[in-house]
Parts: sequence; C-alpha cells; structure tokens
Amino acid sequence: MSENRLAHETSPYLLQHKDNPVHWWAWGPEALAEAQRTAKPILLSIGYAACHWCHVMAHESFEDPAVARLMNELFVNIKVDREERPDLDAVYMRALHSLGEPGGWPLTMFLDEEARPFWGGTYFPPTPRYGRPGFTQVLREVSRVWAVERDKVAHNAGALIAHLNVREEVKATPVIEDKVLADLTGRMVSAVDPVHGGITGAPKFPQWSFFWLLWRGAIRFRHEGAKGAVDTTLTNLCQGGIYDHLGGGFARYSVDERWLVPHFEKMLYDNALLLDLLCEAYRESNNELYARRIEETAEWVLREMTAEGGGFAASLDADSEGHEGKFYTWDKAEVVEVLGEADAAVFCAAYDVSETGNWEGRTILNRLGDPQLRSPSEEEALAQMRLLLLARRAGRVRPGWDDKVLTDWNGLMIAALTHAARVFDRPKWLTAAATAFGFIVERMEREGRLAHSWRRGQVKAPGTASDYANMIWAALRLLQATGEPALLIAAERWCATLEQHFWVEDGGGYAFTANDTADVIVRMRGAHDDATPNANALMISNLVALDLLTGKRAYLDRAEAIAHAFAADLARNTLGHCGLLAGFFDLIAPQQVIVLGTADAEASAQLAQAMFKLSLPGAVQLVVADERGVPRAGALAGKTALAGKPAAYACIGPTCSLPLTAPDELLKVLREQRSPPTAA
Repeated sequence: MSENRLAHETSPYLLQHKDNPVHWWAWGPEALAEAQRTAKPILLSIGYAACHWCHVMAHESFEDPAVARLMNELFVNIKVDREERPDLDAVYMRALHSLGEPGGWPLTMFLDEEARPFWGGTYFPPTPRYGRPGFTQVLREVSRVWAVERDKVAHNAGALIAHLNVREEVKATPVIEDKVLADLTGRMVSAVDPVHGGITGAPKFPQWSFFWLLWRGAIRFRHEGAKGAVDTTLTNLCQGGIYDHLGGGFARYSVDERWLVPHFEKMLYDNALLLDLLCEAYRESNNELYARRIEETAEWVLREMTAEGGGFAASLDADSEGHEGKFYTWDKAEVVEVLGEADAAVFCAAYDVSETGNWEGRTILNRLGDPQLRSPSEEEALAQMRLLLLARRAGRVRPGWDDKVLTDWNGLMIAALTHAARVFDRPKWLTAAATAFGFIVERMEREGRLAHSWRRGQVKAPGTASDYANMIWAALRLLQATGEPALLIAAERWCATLEQHFWVEDGGGYAFTANDTADVIVRMRGAHDDATPNANALMISNLVALDLLTGKRAYLDRAEAIAHAFAADLARNTLGHCGLLAGFFDLIAPQQVIVLGTADAEASAQLAQAMFKLSLPGAVQLVVADERGVPRAGALAGKTALAGKPAAYACIGPTCSLPLTAPDELLKVLREQRSPPTAA
C-alpha cells in the first residue's frame, strides 16, 4: 500500500505536505521506478515554502481526502521544492512555457514514466473558476488521455523534449561597445514608471537585472534620466508597503503599481540584490533614506535570517494563521493602544494608518504619501514608535521560516553584506558574511564540488552553475575586503569546476546543471534574466575580475566567449538579457583601484574611504596594509607606496594612473575613468 513518504525529508516545503492524504513521493529514482512499475503517469507538483498560492492549492486539494484519493488512484505523485531543486524547476517551467502557458507556482506538470513532460499548468482550483478548469476535471482528463491516446502523449512529450534541446548555431557577433549601450540606456528609461518607479504597470517586481544595467549606463554615460529612474524606483521601494517598516527587509513583489500591496513573503535573494544596489546608489548620492534601509535590512538579515551554523536562511512565508499578510498589517485601534493617542496621531499620519485601512480593511504601513525623510528629531521619534510596534508584533504568530541554506542565495547575500560593510565600516556585517562563506566551504563543498542545499546536517541536490557563479562573486568581494589569499584560491577552484563540468563545448556558455547530474532530462543553457542573476551573466564580471587580479588571460578569453555564445539570443531579445549586457561594461572598461596603506593609519584610512564616496559599479576595489598585499600579477604588480605615504593606483585594464596620495585626487581620477568623454 502506497503512503505519503515526505516525513523524513529536510525541506520545509516538503514537510508542509507530509500529512496530506496524497501519497507523495520525493523526487528520486524510487519515485520514477514506481511510475514504470505501475504504468501510471507522474503528477509533478513544484512549489516553495513561502508560496501563497502553493498553500491555497494544498488546502483546497491536497488536504481533501476525495481529491487525494483520485490523485493516488490515477498518478504517481511527486513533490519538489523548487528552491532545493532549481534545476528540475527550470526544465519543467521551460516546458510549460513551450506549451504557451504563463509560468508561476505551484507548477503542476504531468510526465510520462521517463519523466518527460507532456502537459501542465500552475494553480488549479478544486472546481472551475478564475477561467481555469477544476483540478479533479484536469486529473480525470489527463488520465483518460494517458489511457486511450498514448500516441498523443508520446508525441507531446517528444516534441517538448526536442524543443528544450534546441540549440541554434551561434551566427551573431556581440556588439560590445559604448554606442550601443548608451543608446539602450536611453531607451530603457522610457520603460520605467516616471511616478512610482519600477517597470510601468502591475504587478511590480524589483527587476534587479534591469535596474543594475540601467544604473551602470547612468554612471558610464552620465545619463541623469537613467540615474533619476533608478532613484525614483529605489525611493518608492524603500517607502512602499513592499518594505517592512518595522522589522526591515523587502517582500518579493507588489501586486499594484505603487509598491503598496506586497505578496508578503521575504526572500533572501531579493534582499541581497536590493541591498547591493542601494549601496551603489548611496555611494553616488549620499541619500540618507538609502543608508537607513541598508542598515535596517542588514540588521534584519543578521537577526532573523541567520540559520544554524551561520549560513543564511532562504525565506519567510507570506502567511501566518492561514492568512496572507496577517503578521505585518495593522488596524488603527491597535496602533493607538500601543502608542497612545498623541503619538499614534503622528505615526498614523506618517504611515498611512486610517480607520478604514488601505488593504482589505487593515493597514499596510507605508510612507508613499510623503516619501521624503523628516527632520532628524522627527525621524528619531518615529523610530522609537516603530520599536514599540515591533515589540507588539513580536507577540503575534510568526510566518513560517524556511531555514534551509542555499548556496547560490548565500553567495548573493555574502557579496552584498560585504559591500555594505565596506561602505559603512561595519565589521559586524563583514564577520557575518565571512561566517556564512565559511559555512558553505566547510559543510557544503567536497573536493571542489558544491552542494546546492543544506538543512539539519544534510546536503541535498548537486550544485548548479549559479551556486558556483554566486560563490565566486562572494569570494571576490570578501577577497577585496580582507585580502585573505584562500579566497582567491576558492574562486579559482570553483572556476575550474565550472570549466570542467558546466561549459558546453558545442555552443559555448555554462549549462545550468553539471555534466554528471544524472536525474535531469535536459541540461538547460541560457543567459536570460530571472529573479536572480544568470550564472553566465555574472560570470562575465567574475572572470574579468579574476583576469585583473591574477593576470591570467584565459579568464578574459572565457568572459568574451560567454558573450559570443549568447550573441544570437541577445539579438533576438535584448532586454531579456540585461544581466549579460551589464557584464559588457566590465569587458569594455575593466576597472580596478588599490590603496596601499602605511604606518600612517589616519592618512591610509582617508584614502581608502575615498573610493567608496562615488559609485564604481563592477570595479575591483582593494585596500592592502602594505606592499605585501599587492597582487603579484596583472596591472598592479610591483606597485608601491610613495616615500612612506599611502598611495592609490586607479587602473582601466592594463593601464594604471600615477600614484595618488590625496583623496580628492583619487576621486577625480576615478570619476574620469568610470565615465570617459568618449563614452558620454
């Protein structure tokens, strides 16, 4: 007799389903063998712990004994956590797109006994509504087709696999030049909502790759419109309901165009990417709002998102007590009860709290009505009120916490926290980043191979290209902050693994899965944007940095080969490859700066701090205590301090400035290098 087999899994998402009457299997050879033994089709359900509609479908269908009975009778039912197995999710989500269906989670796919998809969808209601068929209807019809139209099933499965395996010849040559990127920067501005920021329309996602490219264009081409579009977006993100004004951290996206109503789940990756972009924007503008959000979000990560052993946890759920957003929303009476009438009047005016609320009768705290910061004394008073409300909120039933440690998302947060620690001189943040890095190396790496997921002492799933790319970025960021030689060794080791197990010889680029990942039916290869950075896109910048730091030309050659591998894709869908294009800036003008300290600690610190006083997106930024820390190869080899004074050298590619000893002098040269007259 079959039964639910999820009780011994470590994934919080799978464990959410361990008591379903559905006879769930986890993905693995046993589940696939069961499909072959019983000659039943596979129902594959993919979701994640913080997914609101996954919870809805679970309550409506998977917890219903009658629906479960039908599922058990007709299918071999397999549950997958998309965060634990992003490689599987990528394959089956691409298959759904190939059917002309929009993506999303829960992903519901029907597979043959060889795990080939033949039909699917996302959320299905238990009975027909929202223009969707009822789930039981779907189950019966798919089972009927499987039984009496097996040739149709085989045809669909074969066609989908063939489509997923298509690789067009690389016929295009990438145009990596300022003129093209400058023109694109100008055109991108028109896609941004001029009032609220973000891409025009709703729902609104942070779209990091788009805004990272736009920011790089704004800086290199001195494009004030582009800079303003990014600033408008970040200001509204920071003051909208998508931001948790009490606890810190950003939700995944907003359902409206104003950033008011979020889907309340908080993901580690969104917060890492926004933290990093806010740091870059703060360096340029010295915007106090950005500084506050960076501080609050970094502290939230350390307080609420640090898992056992110091790795960073994956997510916080949108739901608590079965209701989306219940933990985060307020009614006016409770605010008055906590703060008293006088302070509540001030707070409610600032944070849009009213008797009727701004969402389903309750209030999502936001400052969109007046996003400018008030006077320091007023802001301090509001901060004290927020602390009181945060203390009250702490007594509520908390949203679910997915504490699995994902290598790729940790790489992003390590890189971001390291950046923030350097900009704001916060050793605690740097220590947290270094601790998380050590966790990954010690518990999730074996003989140069990274695992993707860890929880409760168990590693799960082989590493993907994104695990390696993001951890290389983390290693390079920490290397620049600490000068620790082991970090460069780690970055080069992981590059070698990518080269050996992920590089696709007959088309170029890194595949998402390794050549020895046995249970993925198609090795996906692409450079398109997603919610997280694409490995191929990020590796261009990583490889340029490694070339600068080591002087090994092979790294630069590989970066250029990635650009060529996806030139045809780029030509077909330019704005679908913003991350890749952002890497082109590093190919055009690879920038690095080093500050060599001396015994004069104050002068050394002033010179070191200067390079964080303006945005240098993509630049390698080194501070070394003395000449022993200078790279032994590349443009910086042999650089020395000047007559006992600390000195800085600013370089573009192989060409470096004369030694610079004054902060203003260094800033002037860096400003000229990052945006030369020919580019602007």
